[in-house]
Amino acid sequence: MFAMTRRRLQKLIDTEQVRKAIMAGESRTSGEIRVSVAPWFWGDVERAAERAFVRLGMMRTRERNGVLFFLVPARQSFVVRGDEGIHAHVGQAFWDDLAAAMSAYFRRGEFTQGLVFGIHAASEKLARHFPFDAERDVNELPDDVDLS
Repeated sequence: MFAMTRRRLQKLIDTEQVRKAIMAGESRTSGEIRVSVAPWFWGDVERAAERAFVRLGMMRTRERNGVLFFLVPARQSFVVRGDEGIHAHVGQAFWDDLAAAMSAYFRRGEFTQGLVFGIHAASEKLARHFPFDAERDVNELPDDVDLS
């Protein structure tokens, strides 16, 4: 086992390309998308994703329509989690199908491509249920990739 340093994480994922995918996706919706990439750690990945969800303020969006992609590459694990507003529209089957599709990319080591695919798919659903309104929408959360 080895510790995933910030530098190693940045080599696995093109954070600028992911940030641009987030910005493009959010330009069509009031929803918010975040990506958090964690180094190796002990403990439950689902629980760590829940903590990241809270730490990143995902549930503080006006319409409760935030989506978090939480990756732990060193553990070969990830979680996709939508807040209650978007989850009520798409249901668990959407998140399960999205995770399965992203897994195919990740198994090949294509982390950036998998994230961009997932961001695009999530933003499609967000745009359908929470379309962008130029008069009232603001970017509620940062678009940068969290490397905590």
